[in-house]
Amino acid sequence: MIRVHLTAQDLLRVKFATHPAPLIELGHALAELHRREPELARWRRASATGFPSTARPLLELIPASATGPVFIDPPSTHLEEGLELVQRAPASLVSAELDRVSGSRRPPSWLQLLADRDSDTWRDLDRALRAAYRHLLQDSWPRVSAAFRTELSWRGRLIAEHGVQAALSTLHPSVTWRGTVLQIATDTELDFYPGGAGITLLPSTLWTGRPQIASHPDGSTVIVYPAMTPLPLVDEAAGDPVGELLGRTRAAVLRLTSSERTTTELATELGVSAATVSGHTKTLREAGLIVTTRAGKAVLHTLTPLGGNLLEAAGQPRAAESPNGSTGRGGRAVAC
Repeated sequence: MIRVHLTAQDLLRVKFATHPAPLIELGHALAELHRREPELARWRRASATGFPSTARPLLELIPASATGPVFIDPPSTHLEEGLELVQRAPASLVSAELDRVSGSRRPPSWLQLLADRDSDTWRDLDRALRAAYRHLLQDSWPRVSAAFRTELSWRGRLIAEHGVQAALSTLHPSVTWRGTVLQIATDTELDFYPGGAGITLLPSTLWTGRPQIASHPDGSTVIVYPAMTPLPLVDEAAGDPVGELLGRTRAAVLRLTSSERTTTELATELGVSAATVSGHTKTLREAGLIVTTRAGKAVLHTLTPLGGNLLEAAGQPRAAESPNGSTGRGGRAVAC
């Protein structure tokens, strides 16, 4: 039994994560490749096809229980941030976690090299994580984000109508209560004491097992649980909610202006006329989603904070390279 001992202050500080965590979702996706859950059968078959050889060591590292080393999947909201945290994992944590996952078995030589902080092996680990993410999640990430927002909306209503305890009780059939102790049925005996720092709820669209416990950078205790709608059941149309709202071309203009663009650059990249672009930028500007300035003869368009928030809420990237390969004159790159 896993027991989470909650104080009144913890219950007052129950909140949802603001975004899905790419590396946690990746860890669950890798774990699901070992599992046989029927709702993910088609996804599993498609994902196993062409799985990159550079990422195969991760399948040794992350079992069907998704209880791989915790330094592999920090609860970061951006992929690049998470990958950097992996590389900066403390040596003591790496050694302890690799010992735990190896158990009484003799670990593969590459795990020992990880424990020894061999630089080539750590670069291989970074390449493996990137390759696995590209193969398993990159194209599906807008749908992951859409399912995440749906889950938060539904569970938020549940809290409003029935309270926090009801929302936590329905995270999974394995969850029960004993007083203010949240219990998760498992063979492992563990106790967690958030100590007033609160609970962060993090739904996963690619996990079908019991809830898992992790630590959040803000000091709270993270409960990772299976979302109501798994990824294969998320409508493909949910992949571009901004396009559904604004229209495909106008949404593309909005995304491109996360790095400053001229009207000519936008027209060239989208394959439309400058007049068409001007019509779209006028509408976006009047809605407060972009700003337009002049630099000599050039007309420059840039995303506003409101426009950035719209893209971020839809789980879509806010940065794109300009035609010369930079991140634009006035824009900033944001990790995916």
